[in-house]
Amino acid sequence: MTVRFRGVAVAVAVGAVALSAFVAPAASAAPEPAGWAPADTALIHPGVVTDTIGGGACTSNFVFTTGDRTFLGQAAHCAGTGEATETNGCDSGSLPLGTPVTIEAADGSDRSGTLAYSSWVTMQENGETDPDICAYNDFALVEIAPEDVTDVNPSIPFFGGPTGMDTDGLNTGERVFSYGNSPLRAGITALSPKAGIAAAEAGGGRSHQVYTLTPGVPGDSGSAFVDEQGDAVGILSTLNLAPLPVSNGVSDLAGALGYANANGGLGDVQLVLGTEQFSPARVPARELAAPAGPPVG
Repeated sequence: MTVRFRGVAVAVAVGAVALSAFVAPAASAAPEPAGWAPADTALIHPGVVTDTIGGGACTSNFVFTTGDRTFLGQAAHCAGTGEATETNGCDSGSLPLGTPVTIEAADGSDRSGTLAYSSWVTMQENGETDPDICAYNDFALVEIAPEDVTDVNPSIPFFGGPTGMDTDGLNTGERVFSYGNSPLRAGITALSPKAGIAAAEAGGGRSHQVYTLTPGVPGDSGSAFVDEQGDAVGILSTLNLAPLPVSNGVSDLAGALGYANANGGLGDVQLVLGTEQFSPARVPARELAAPAGPPVG
């Protein structure tokens, strides 16, 4: 069984929050491309909270562009209107494109965004019938207002990157890294970075089942996942209760973005690479103890 967990209203037992926090790794900065704010002062970046009016609060993942338009990625179910157990994007309720989305900037101000693409809306309009696509394509784009684009940096906090796009999936045991920003963490940013390991693939590679040190909690939905090289892997989508208890389902970004570009009507949407060098936290796999991960030797 899987459940979505947008906002903070869904009560799901996911285990205790780790008492120890990550220590930020050193990372060298690349030159800032023209138009992006410096990473250390940017007010809008991957990991800021997006609150879809009538939907729920989620964590943004990556920055995307097409032409002169700039977007934050989030999970499509963040604009869902049904129950947490509604996980099929082809028949689950969703708010329409054009719905206002509040972007909670790093300085505490609210910026105005707009739901510009939703895989759920698009699949329903197209009459999508592929069961794997319906179950695992959970991706949306929030357009950032033009006047706010100068406050944007595409780098993932703490880790840096993304360095590229992963296109070949995850091998079992491969390390992954994520940054969640659930309000349940009460603003303790040291609890936001997560390291984990891949456990299985699902849906023909459209979903990656992963365990992380501190599982995702309500409000983490949409969080960015990158692999050991810093390549963008996917988007936190579900909490799995079976067959891999307390694992997280991560929608494959390459597949989701490919679907958006083929069917979304926005043109050629591209992932924006981070300006900060990717520097993963070195957490030994043996520290991923149950229920945060499978047994390791």
